Amino acid sequence: MGFSGLVAEIFLLRELLIVFSGNELCIGIILANWLILEAFGCYFLGRKAEKSRNNVETFTIITILFSLSLLVAIFLTRILKRIIGISIGESIGFLPMFYSSFLILLPVSVLHGALFTFGCRIYSMFSGRDASSAGRVYVYETVGTIIGGIVCTWLLIPYLNSFQASIWLAMLNFTVCLVLLAPYWKTGLFQKTTLVILSVLIFFSGYLVFAGQADKVHNYSIRAQWKNHNVIHYQNSQYGNICVIENQGQYIFFQDGVPNIITPVPDIPFIEEFVHLPLLAHPEPSKLLILSGGAGGIINEALKHPSIETIEYAELDPLLLDLLRKFPTPLTESELNDRRVKIKHIDGRLLLKTTQNKYDLILTGILEPSNLQANRFFTKEFFSLVKKRLNKGGILVLGLPGSLTYLNEELKNLNGCIFNTLKSVFSHIRVIPGDGKNLFLSSDSRDISTIDRVQIIERLNQRNIKSDVIIPWHIEKKLHHGWQDWFSRFIEGSSQKINSDFNPVGLFYSIAHWNALFAPSLCRLFRQFERINLRTIVLLFVIFLLLFFFFRSKNIQFLRAGIPLSIMTTGFAGMIFSLMLIFTFQSIYGYVFSWIGLLVASFMAGAALGAMLVTRALAGIKNDLKLFIKIDLAIICFSIGLPLIFLAVHACLDSPGVSFFPRILFLVISFICGLLIGSQFPLANKIYLRNSRSLSKTAGLLYASDLLGGWFGGIAGAVVLLPVLGLTGTCITVGLLKLTSFIVITTQPDRHLWGGKK
Repeated sequence: MGFSGLVAEIFLLRELLIVFSGNELCIGIILANWLILEAFGCYFLGRKAEKSRNNVETFTIITILFSLSLLVAIFLTRILKRIIGISIGESIGFLPMFYSSFLILLPVSVLHGALFTFGCRIYSMFSGRDASSAGRVYVYETVGTIIGGIVCTWLLIPYLNSFQASIWLAMLNFTVCLVLLAPYWKTGLFQKTTLVILSVLIFFSGYLVFAGQADKVHNYSIRAQWKNHNVIHYQNSQYGNICVIENQGQYIFFQDGVPNIITPVPDIPFIEEFVHLPLLAHPEPSKLLILSGGAGGIINEALKHPSIETIEYAELDPLLLDLLRKFPTPLTESELNDRRVKIKHIDGRLLLKTTQNKYDLILTGILEPSNLQANRFFTKEFFSLVKKRLNKGGILVLGLPGSLTYLNEELKNLNGCIFNTLKSVFSHIRVIPGDGKNLFLSSDSRDISTIDRVQIIERLNQRNIKSDVIIPWHIEKKLHHGWQDWFSRFIEGSSQKINSDFNPVGLFYSIAHWNALFAPSLCRLFRQFERINLRTIVLLFVIFLLLFFFFRSKNIQFLRAGIPLSIMTTGFAGMIFSLMLIFTFQSIYGYVFSWIGLLVASFMAGAALGAMLVTRALAGIKNDLKLFIKIDLAIICFSIGLPLIFLAVHACLDSPGVSFFPRILFLVISFICGLLIGSQFPLANKIYLRNSRSLSKTAGLLYASDLLGGWFGGIAGAVVLLPVLGLTGTCITVGLLKLTSFIVITTQPDRHLWGGKK
């Protein structure tokens, strides 16, 4: 059950990420919906386990439906944009992300949640245990989850597509159910019929896998996803998804559903402006560094400058360059085979940290902080790194969304935030506004502020640059001094926040901008989110304390409510910790998709060990409530100390010879997080069962509370806490929230009645 849940979750997460343009913040929304739906299935469908006389048979039927619904969910995910009327390459707003992922996950998650409660009941029937059954099933499920994370990372994702993996998973589930139900084949017609159905399903699954039919289903779903487009290649890598479509010799390379490179005829006006204006602003550019997106025009235009000696081109995903060579055009062939071009299969930030080279210009081909991986190239830490690698008079070039007519507050905040971040590092910033993209030139040289049209046109003629757009009259227009004044007026009153690795407010403004375009009804909501700060969180906490002590009851039932509340806040903390690890890893390294399975497996390993140790010790624990409270306190302390750990990890990256250690430390932190979160659940079951007669109802209630807290954590963490409050503010928020449940339990005068000992 745990193995199946993790595999289904990871593959649906990857498929939805492709549809949601690789925006990592949707991970929180997807995981949150998964958890709330599991909670519903666990509590409402699972409650029937108490009354059911055929628990094994019902468990089998639910497993069958779960396995089949996973296949349907993958297909629906691939055609999601067609269903909701969004064109290929268009971004999806947060609201469609929420309801579409909710509906797609609905059958899969609800059915999987029901399996937990039925599993507790079945285990209790066979083992004769009551109080420890839920804890033991929780441990076993978590062990399955650990195995699922490892198998996904090293076997399923590298070698199988989503349909192949899901059919193999279904065949495994059908076989397990057949073994489970086989001893009851003489019981009645219902059991015999179920066994026959299982046998047929196993045979059919094997046929799909071994006869190559799973590949046909996979290819059919791709054609349905990219309807009216000629898909010539579709492949997942450890960094994301790449799809190549072709139309009359024109190739478009999509990364996570977003067009990245167009050959052999690219977006000529933008590319010529992006390359030639900065290079003409430099007196003699010879050494260039292009970080991502260089192939398909940028390198070609840069090579037109006669002073160019070397161009280093860093591209994180080697699959993209392999496909550019697999589907060559004269443009890409001339770019990638030029002796002056040095291709680096490495993350751009890692290259800047490890190289000793210095450059005249560094061009960032990532054109907005639309996700965490991209945001890493728009932070104060990145700009500081670039500054160290620029020669005297060197220039950093980057682009941001811009408009000369549609000037909304979100666009103003995005440009203002990145402008202020650049200003905190570089002495001089020159912005060239455009209708579509704003071009930012940053340098410590005063020359960047004083470049004029005459000088640029003179250099254009001296270098004999042949171009379609960058001609004298166009330069006259773009470099008119009035545009710089216009931009200064445009960002007046904009956000003064600084975008950083651990406080990615630039990402928040980018998302708010796209939501303003595609979901304008959410503008007010996002503007309210932006106003949230630590003062707001502390004020809410103080209000809660006042209300709690005013309405506090001496009734033992009030304490009863404190146990599910504590499990709910623990679920919230667990989700935030998981998202924090994923987001921080992505902010530092930029390739979390190759490690997400290991991070989840490490977290679940800690949760399994914590739950297992407590479950084994349950009988000997004299005061279980006291231990429960101590774990609550440990989670609070861990929340407050976590930012210091991450800051230390970040600092380690600048030390030579320790590049691998921080990654291992992420797994250790993930394990500790899981250890703290998992150890509370068995204790909560024992404490709550002391005043409840129903094992299934108790297990369902507490498991649902855990998942409900995780749902709140996923939504709040992804949309508000991490982007707006940053790492430190989010950790403090988690600590304060856990403190509320801690106060509810510890301030009750009769809590010893629940603890087994005063």
